[in-house]
Amino acid sequence: MTAARLSLMMFIQFFTWGAWYVTAYLFLGKIGFEPGDVGWTYSVGPIAGMISPFVVGMIADRFFATERVLGVMHLLGGGAMLAASAMMAGENPSPTLINFLFFAHMLCYYPTLSLTNSLALHNMTNAEKQFPLIRVFGTIGWIIAGWVVSSQGWDASINLFRLAGGSAIVMGLYSFTLPHTPPPAAGKMPTAWELLGLDAIVLLKKPSFLVFMVSSFLICIPLAFYYQLAGKYVDHAGIANPAFAMSFGQISEIFFMLIMPLFFAALGVKWMLFVGMLAWVIRYAMFSVGADDGVFWMVMGGILLHGICYDFFFVTGQIYTDRVAPKHIRSQAQGMLVLFTLGLGMMIGAQVTGRVEGAFTSPDAKALGDEAGAVGEQMATRQTSIDKLRGTADASWLNKQMLFFFPKSLSAEDQQQVAQLEKEIGELRAQRADILRKTVDWKSVWKWPAIGAGLIMVLFALSFFDKTARTEDAAAAHGAA
Repeated sequence: MTAARLSLMMFIQFFTWGAWYVTAYLFLGKIGFEPGDVGWTYSVGPIAGMISPFVVGMIADRFFATERVLGVMHLLGGGAMLAASAMMAGENPSPTLINFLFFAHMLCYYPTLSLTNSLALHNMTNAEKQFPLIRVFGTIGWIIAGWVVSSQGWDASINLFRLAGGSAIVMGLYSFTLPHTPPPAAGKMPTAWELLGLDAIVLLKKPSFLVFMVSSFLICIPLAFYYQLAGKYVDHAGIANPAFAMSFGQISEIFFMLIMPLFFAALGVKWMLFVGMLAWVIRYAMFSVGADDGVFWMVMGGILLHGICYDFFFVTGQIYTDRVAPKHIRSQAQGMLVLFTLGLGMMIGAQVTGRVEGAFTSPDAKALGDEAGAVGEQMATRQTSIDKLRGTADASWLNKQMLFFFPKSLSAEDQQQVAQLEKEIGELRAQRADILRKTVDWKSVWKWPAIGAGLIMVLFALSFFDKTARTEDAAAAHGAA
């Protein structure tokens, strides 16, 4: 029973994030966000990630039960996201104020990533076997969020943010029902040195770990391009339901997580990390080559590489850090890794991404966007006609899901009409994509992270040597699995 409760916790935790993070740009651009503004939208998370260790270290670990802190943080974060949604719906929404509310949301959300892990681990009898099976429900939650968004046609809708805010509120309320988890460091006040994780700095004296940490920091700068622009790029490629299409990246993540121990034992840390970096280079190269014509297999191939990109790089890095660090500073070492990668690296990457996109955005982007929007309205009109024929136009959300899996029977005439409307939507989608691809020089945009990731990959391969790595990799891999 406890495992089911923890699995649901992980599901809602990542459903909340996945609901808005993938295709937020598609709506924000419609209300006046420039590339630089979106750069800040995707910077507030990493900034929050750098601050969150203080929240966890000073409050969650010492004064209050984990489930209570988790509940309060999600309720506050959900409120901030709903406030941002309300501001977006008003006249002349301010990107600065909306980004401030995004920051408030992420400042509440980021600490919960470690809190859910610690709560789950505290309530397990065999963490090595149980945790991966429970954590995978987080990835499933992210996938389902993408499917819900696309099935409702919310890829470029304000409802993205309402869904995220609402699910955060649900998570906040659910958190108070989770198993009681007392603060692990009650009565102990940390020093500023401990809060910053500076005890782990001694690990940087080890040349191989220093190379790993610097490479991890640098590679996260080009990595930010994917998280910030891929959803928009998929839409410009003319692929229907971008959030749904992007969810295949998480599906591949689950697959490669399951087979990762086999590769770990065969390749070892260095070449696992190398393959992870290489996958990013190949992904960006595919995006660049396929940009002009929106080549479907190249775009989807780049998305499906996410399993290798994420598991072989991030998960391997976590395993390596855990092995190198002495037991008493392992938590600090993992915190330092997060600070350098998801914090500093992603923050700088988000800013670089915004500037690169801005540099390769056409001066006529707004006019072209309006033209594409008019085509989109024609698509929406035809989709409404299809929904009426299928009986889903005025149906509740639950009924829409039921009709999706169990569609009502249509007459031959209605079936023919639906087929014709779907054909017209496909033609209009291609027309819209042709217009949108003129707004951004995607070939040039994706070249920059491809080159950057390639250079970092080569430098890592030439400078990383760890004589102890291969002897312990298999054991570490099985421990992680």
